[in-house]
Amino acid sequence: MNGGASSRKSLTLTSSPSLPNKKNNGVGVGGGVVSSELARRNSVSSRAASASGERTVKRLRLSKALTIPENTTIYEACRRMAARRVDALLLTDSNALLCGILTDKDIATRVIAREVNIETTPVSKVMTRNPVFVLSDTLAVEALQKMVQGKFRHLPVVENGEVIALLDIAKCLYDAIARMERAAEKGKAIAAAVEGVEKHWGSSISGPNTFIETLREKMFRPSLSTIIPENSKIVTVSPTDTVLTAAKKMLEYRISSAVVTVENKPRGILTSKDILMRVIAQNLSPESTLVEKVMTPNPECATVDTPIVDALHTMHDGKFLHLPVVDRDGTVVSVIDVIHITHAAVATVGNTAGVGTEATNTMMQKFWDSAMTLGPLSDDDDSRRLNIS
Repeated sequence: MNGGASSRKSLTLTSSPSLPNKKNNGVGVGGGVVSSELARRNSVSSRAASASGERTVKRLRLSKALTIPENTTIYEACRRMAARRVDALLLTDSNALLCGILTDKDIATRVIAREVNIETTPVSKVMTRNPVFVLSDTLAVEALQKMVQGKFRHLPVVENGEVIALLDIAKCLYDAIARMERAAEKGKAIAAAVEGVEKHWGSSISGPNTFIETLREKMFRPSLSTIIPENSKIVTVSPTDTVLTAAKKMLEYRISSAVVTVENKPRGILTSKDILMRVIAQNLSPESTLVEKVMTPNPECATVDTPIVDALHTMHDGKFLHLPVVDRDGTVVSVIDVIHITHAAVATVGNTAGVGTEATNTMMQKFWDSAMTLGPLSDDDDSRRLNIS
């Protein structure tokens, strides 16, 4: 599957054994610490949340971060990512301080597309330096909005100066949907969460049910056509193109997927995660490997008339991050992803007449809390959250 999220067992926090246990100008100890200067520049500001009881980052679904030294070769980094089935890792410098992040998109566009030698080039040459991170006591909505605004999926989580986990906005969304699915029959899940919001806000917003109606009418019921740009960027390749060709097109358009088409009809999809897991990890050559050999064939597609909420359900059920969208003739017109949908939803709420930014943020927090507190997943029992209390 393209970009699916793997299941995880108990993730009790331990310091990375491969990193020195020392401060070295940082503000913490253990597996990847953050320097005081980096903390000042790159952290997401947090408001005190404990008093109000609002959901903080540490209560979201967090993944144990894979952390390696920045002088590791790209090949070894890819091997480690594939072994752990993750699509992002963190890099530390010689003082064990957090200095970078590498994602599957970086590997496709900065490494494969530019034909970098993965066996001799260190990760430091292609990683994103000084990544933005979030403190564990930051309000969840602040972290999620930071990710949406910056259009990145992964956010390192820091507590007492130490990197303790990685936040993935897609997994948070999937968890929220899964909880809502348990609380109501399929197709009614979003409404269940909205009812939770109504308990908090039913009488405190100007006009009867203003916010509730906004959610129902402007966020969830509209079709995908309302959030797809008129000239949406899309990478298309043929089944007989090479992976290298696909990667170069991804770089050109700055996106992380390519739809494999025959006569403008979708026959497959190739994502940056597929390139990592099915090409590099399998020691295949991007120059000679055909797309049809490593693509996901016959991907599930949405239509321009598909409601936004149904698209979210499709992505959640299939555990994938990219969803091709076709017009009424079956021609591919766009590929949407979690960040795209979330960004559109935030923009919709933010532009609601009569609702200020602060009120919007607070209402979004309540909506998220409603979704996340509808009850744990059947295999949850806190095993899907890091034990960092």
